[in-house]
Amino acid sequence: MQRQAKMREISKPEADPCAQDGFEVGKEAGGQRLDRFLATHLSDISRTHVQTLIDEGRVLVNGRAKKPSYKLAAGETVEVKIPPPPLPGVEAENIPLDILYQDADVAVVNKPAGMIVHPGAGADSGTLVAALLHWFDGGRGLSMVGGPLRPGIVYRIDKGTSGALLIARTDMAHLKLVEDFRERRIQKTYVALLHGKLKGESGRIELPISRDLGRRSRMTARRREGREARTDWKIRMRIGNFSLIEADLHTGRTHQIRVHFSALACPVVGDTVYGAPRQERVGNERMPVLERNFLHAARIAFMHPRSGKRIECRAPLPSELVFYVQGLGRAASAEANAIDAALRGFL
Repeated sequence: MQRQAKMREISKPEADPCAQDGFEVGKEAGGQRLDRFLATHLSDISRTHVQTLIDEGRVLVNGRAKKPSYKLAAGETVEVKIPPPPLPGVEAENIPLDILYQDADVAVVNKPAGMIVHPGAGADSGTLVAALLHWFDGGRGLSMVGGPLRPGIVYRIDKGTSGALLIARTDMAHLKLVEDFRERRIQKTYVALLHGKLKGESGRIELPISRDLGRRSRMTARRREGREARTDWKIRMRIGNFSLIEADLHTGRTHQIRVHFSALACPVVGDTVYGAPRQERVGNERMPVLERNFLHAARIAFMHPRSGKRIECRAPLPSELVFYVQGLGRAASAEANAIDAALRGFL
């Protein structure tokens, strides 16, 4: 049988840790879907892994990212960048943590903005996982369902986002919490300051979210084949051309709040990745640079995986976000009492 693709050598820069494979599409493979083509020629990895590589933009056809359903043409070049295998584990680090709740099965941590949850994308130290390992007696105090790089981690919060994060301390708790997330029994409420004016006092956003094929570090709500996502929101206060809101997540897609409000042309303040300016203006006055996203996981409510008791934890709004809203209010000539009322319940 004649091979449908010919392997060729591709030089790999020393700074790029990814293994790179390249294929030239033969005549026999013309018209074949990209995902099926790769599943055939990368027989040492699973189809799920192939799908992930495509979604993350690690597969290029003639130098451009394509959808899994893209029909290949004879003569095209397919390049694949396969990231290196993960490190065997994470070293514990003595990093202070703000623990909102803990017992033998679960914990809730108030993650600061700027901290990455687990190693990856070049961040091998200073992570929340490293801090958790120190706090909870290494692997003996955390669930290992997520593997050696993600002990205790059931879900993530973005680096630039702060707030309450639920941690599993036992494998039983981890599996039960995963089920509860899947069945949408866990309630997560965020506070966000948006650039722009939302229409109405409350609303619901139901736009599918998928990987942005042009920039793999981003997500997008513009592709029809994305995963379903729902965000409910209500206004806490309008301050000039800004909207202070609280948002309830009914799904937990990557960058969900950031993507959804960017799609409404109201990006989260500070979120330059999704369209917010680095420095906001109020009239002729420039606001100080926030140096983070104005997005905070203010509350999480869940049923305890062992007792079934309802537990609700609140993470106070960080001082830098409080000061920013107060400064924005002064610049926009908003009443201080109105600002205090809007923030009440989040302090």
